[in-house]
Amino acid sequence: MNSSTPDPTSGITGIERIENPLLNKGTAFTDDERSQYRLLGLLPPHLDSLQEQTDRSYEAFCDEPDDLDKHIFLRQLQDENETLFYRLLLDHVKEMMPLVYTPVVGLACQKFSHIYRRARGVFIAYPNRDSMDEILANVERDIDVIVVTDGERILGLGDQGAGGMGIPIGKLSLYSLCGGIHPARTLPVLLDLGTNNTERLDDPRYIGWRYHRIKEADYDNFVEQFVQAVIKRFPNVLLQWEDFASVDAERILKKYRDRLCTFNDDIQGTAAVTTGTLLAAVEAAGGTLEDQRVVMLGAGSAGVGISEQLIRTMVADGMSEAEARQRFYLIDIEGLLHDGRSDLDEVHRPLAQRLSDLQSWDVDTTQAIKFTDVVRNAQPTILIGATGQSGAFSEEIIREMARHTARPIVFPLSNPSSRVEATPEDLLNWTDGAAVVATGSPFDPVEYKGTTHPIAQCNNSYIFPAMGLGILASGAKRVTDGMFMAAAIALKETSPALKDSNASLLPPLKDIRNVTRHIGIAVAQQAQKEGVAVETSPEELEKRIDETMWVPEY
Repeated sequence: MNSSTPDPTSGITGIERIENPLLNKGTAFTDDERSQYRLLGLLPPHLDSLQEQTDRSYEAFCDEPDDLDKHIFLRQLQDENETLFYRLLLDHVKEMMPLVYTPVVGLACQKFSHIYRRARGVFIAYPNRDSMDEILANVERDIDVIVVTDGERILGLGDQGAGGMGIPIGKLSLYSLCGGIHPARTLPVLLDLGTNNTERLDDPRYIGWRYHRIKEADYDNFVEQFVQAVIKRFPNVLLQWEDFASVDAERILKKYRDRLCTFNDDIQGTAAVTTGTLLAAVEAAGGTLEDQRVVMLGAGSAGVGISEQLIRTMVADGMSEAEARQRFYLIDIEGLLHDGRSDLDEVHRPLAQRLSDLQSWDVDTTQAIKFTDVVRNAQPTILIGATGQSGAFSEEIIREMARHTARPIVFPLSNPSSRVEATPEDLLNWTDGAAVVATGSPFDPVEYKGTTHPIAQCNNSYIFPAMGLGILASGAKRVTDGMFMAAAIALKETSPALKDSNASLLPPLKDIRNVTRHIGIAVAQQAQKEGVAVETSPEELEKRIDETMWVPEY
């Protein structure tokens, strides 16, 4: 805002200003501001700097007894003073990001109705489906980014109903923390179509709509009404779909990706961060992409999205699509996906192995082909878990894998940490320290025979804030697969393991804003290259990136 532009918030004074988290400075209001905004006597006389406030808040944070209480403290601070909240997070990003988002956000979603304190975001319940225009009109500010969930598949915890609102709140916190998207221009949304979680329905504190989930045509009509209302109220918004059930996620993305600027983070964001991390892992392990064989345990939206992104990467690297697809072995609850199965849907058929290619396997192909059989016969170099099943990677499986490859690349990606397929410590013990490991939740470094192995958290926070930054700075009208490819390659370029094979596969979180800027530039450049954004000079684009990144300062 330049000096000639009137401040639309100048008329907000007194307690109303103090209680507005986007305007509140608390004890940092200057003497002149206290007079201007009618705050004299409403605050203690000492004037704090933002750093003094941050230090005081960190002391209070450290006094909280456990992770959930720390999460609640941070959420309350966010509701009181957003600038202070983000300043605190930036100063302690490694310590606090797991509390704001994974893994603690999973517990916060389960407890959401019990820890609810103050309204944030928009709840659109099924009975209010014909009032969506009115509901979005109640948001009396311009919005650049919406994150929306229906709460049906929260992390690896399943249906949390209205408690799923913790996910959009947490995701948008990372948009602002990592990507510098101004918090005033973000909006979390919960589509409340009921829940099939009996624990929630039986909970007298549950704050959601107390009915079983609406599905099928009524569900699709509701989502269509929502998209129409969003386009009408916020025509240039970036809409991110989050934690929808796999059966709905793919269909929704396909239906709406050409109607507005939108993406699904579970499908595309997870795929991009995994691809970027795997590219770094392959290089650190001394291999090439064309030599990899991939077993994916879990064929939901994340598993499918990762596989398709890696296939596109192999094709871009010079491999034929048919050859690339032959290198992927996806496993669901019924075993290996192959063309002899009659239960495969449209999403899974392109990822199914041909039975004719499995004739040399030591297995009865007329029966379900189990995980152990796939690892023994396919001899993968890469093993990825997206199951939500704790312990799914057994010692037997990992040792069998290690028999056939010198540096097994193993990514147990399920969230939260209680659902991880195997712990990094076990993976390194079972492979005599040879495994190259990244996880979905944060884990401490592992000491093995005198060597410290840092464990990269293959977290979408390296991707989606950068996507948002690049999209907003470039003015992109659509989100393309090429933009996610550019993000994955740019992420790989930041890997410390490219210079030191014993270093982490991903850069430290303290550098997250620099990493986001690097990836955001690559995303914006790709948007311009594909014609979904107006082309500018590289210098102008970087200027726009820097101008878009909000810094938490008074």
